[in-house]
Amino acid sequence: MPKAVENFILFLFGGILYSLIEVVFRGFTHWSMTMTGGLCLVILYRRFSARPHEPMLMKCLFGAIVITSLEFIAGCIVNLWLGWNVWDYSGLMFNIYGQVCLPFSVLWFFLTMPVIALTELFGRRFSELKLPVSNL
Repeated sequence: MPKAVENFILFLFGGILYSLIEVVFRGFTHWSMTMTGGLCLVILYRRFSARPHEPMLMKCLFGAIVITSLEFIAGCIVNLWLGWNVWDYSGLMFNIYGQVCLPFSVLWFFLTMPVIALTELFGRRFSELKLPVSNL
């Protein structure tokens, strides 16, 4: 399967999953978070697939950094620049411009664990769909 198709599937799945998590815990979501979630899963899948034997601790740290960074970028665009006020963490401890905060970064660290299992599942499914290579 071409990587572009894999990335598209991952992007859709990540965006939908991220949005569902937000709806369950917050009651609503925003399309910008769907895009952010999709991008997160593509990046994490590519990293974890390239380094399958990397320790869990390092994968979780990488996941927390990627998700927090992408949320910060999205927040700066949709909240600070465009003024859409999608979220505001300014009331939470250790926040940066109200866009990201330490408590959520810790949450992303732990939520990366099931994402690792999800990326492994996708990797198996994608490899099953690859066409066999002829030795001609």
